[in-house]
Amino acid sequence: MTDKVIENNQVTVMGEVISDFTFSHEIFGEGFYVMDVKVQRLSESYDVIPVMTSERLIDVNGNYLGALISVNGQFRSYNRHEEHRNKLVLSVFAREIEFVDEVEESAKSNQIFLDGYICKPPIYRKTPLGREIADVLLAVNRPYGKSDYIPCICWGRNARYAGTFQVGDRCMIWGRIQSREYVKKLDEETMEKRIAFEVSVSKLELGDKEELPN
Repeated sequence: MTDKVIENNQVTVMGEVISDFTFSHEIFGEGFYVMDVKVQRLSESYDVIPVMTSERLIDVNGNYLGALISVNGQFRSYNRHEEHRNKLVLSVFAREIEFVDEVEESAKSNQIFLDGYICKPPIYRKTPLGREIADVLLAVNRPYGKSDYIPCICWGRNARYAGTFQVGDRCMIWGRIQSREYVKKLDEETMEKRIAFEVSVSKLELGDKEELPN
C-alpha cells in the first residue's frame, strides 16, 4: 500500500540552491529543514521552489549555496495557523537528493505527477483577454490516512475539461510546479509581498472512482 501511495505523488526538480537550511519541525527526534531551489523555466524566468529534507538525508549544516541538485520526492501540504486562520503551506518533500555538475537545457528539470481526487468544485473563468483558466484543488492520499491538498491551474482546453469535473472525481495530473508572487493587503497602509505555489497542468485525465481520502 505504501508503494502505491508513493507512486500517486511523484516530483523531480533540478536547479540551484539559493538559501541556507531553515528548521521546519521534528518528528520522533528526526529534524526536517527547508531550502529554496531556483528552477529555470523554458523562458528566461524561473521558479523558486521550497524543498524539505530530513537531516538524515543531507548534512543540514553544510553550505550548498550555488550548488546544483536533483531532487526526487513528493509535493506535500500542511496547514500552518497564522493571522487567525490556517494557511496551506506547500513544499517538495525530498526522498533523494543528488548533486549534479550541470542542468542541461534538455533535462526535465521540473515535473510532477499526481493521482488524487477533486475536493472542491473547480473554478472556471476567462481573463479579460479571453484566456480560459480553471483552478482545481486535488486531494492526494499519503500513508497513514493523511492527504495532501494540491492547488492546480489549467489553461485552454484543459481548463474547459476541468470545469466539468465533480467533487469526488478521481483525476490524474501531469505538469510542473510553479511559484507566483502576489501582494497581500494586511491593512489600509500595509502591503506584503508573498509567494504562492501551484501545479501548472500540461495534461489531465479522469480515472476510475475510488474511495475519497479522509
